[in-house]
Amino acid sequence: MKYGVSSAEPPQEELATGERSTRNRIARSVLDHGPSTAADLAKRLGLTQAAVRRHLDSLVAENVVEPREQRVYGTRSRGRPAKVFALTDCGRDAFDQSYDKLAADALHWIAQAAGGGEKGEAAVAAFARARFAAQAGAYREAVESAAPEDRTEALARALSADGYAATTRNAPVGEQLCQHHCPVAHVAEQYPQLCEAETEFFSELLGTHVQRLATIAHGDGVCTTFIPKTTNSASASTAGRNPA
Repeated sequence: MKYGVSSAEPPQEELATGERSTRNRIARSVLDHGPSTAADLAKRLGLTQAAVRRHLDSLVAENVVEPREQRVYGTRSRGRPAKVFALTDCGRDAFDQSYDKLAADALHWIAQAAGGGEKGEAAVAAFARARFAAQAGAYREAVESAAPEDRTEALARALSADGYAATTRNAPVGEQLCQHHCPVAHVAEQYPQLCEAETEFFSELLGTHVQRLATIAHGDGVCTTFIPKTTNSASASTAGRNPA
């Protein structure tokens, strides 16, 4: 093989590999940061918006991401809402290494062994609470070692270490804890007790009532939990969508 002569253009397989690598970076950025505009992705990844849009078109065609109207909390500004791109179930599956079927089968067995119906639902809820109780140590240490005003951020870092890609953002009269990935999302679609137990766990850890605004299991792009600025005695919140 001769090395002295270089082609004016890289081989097609090299181009294909580069394209795929960039698309993977875009999909990963959507996973880590939640539904994103083309402008957001371009800024994060150091690409032009035109290049990002071209890759997004391919990812939409491959059913990895899907366009959505940007969700607005609070007062909507004038003008057309920006288009954001969120991972589809297929796109999440590419990152999700959880044994979804095994977990769902195990929860189904627990529910049936308890007698089904309300007893079965209560048994699954008890399992979900026990699961979070078993994980409480590291989370509690992270939260309690932080200053009161930094506890939501400390919880987000602990969640990210467990694969939830969590961030925080300011909100009117409080904060929002955003989980951009959920390793058990498919199972939680069938067993919402997992989301409910998680919300109760956050409330207990932070020592205040919290409100679940959105969940990936319900089809939202991000699991979003509202934490008010004022701390009251801990009380569990209902998981799921904001009823308002």
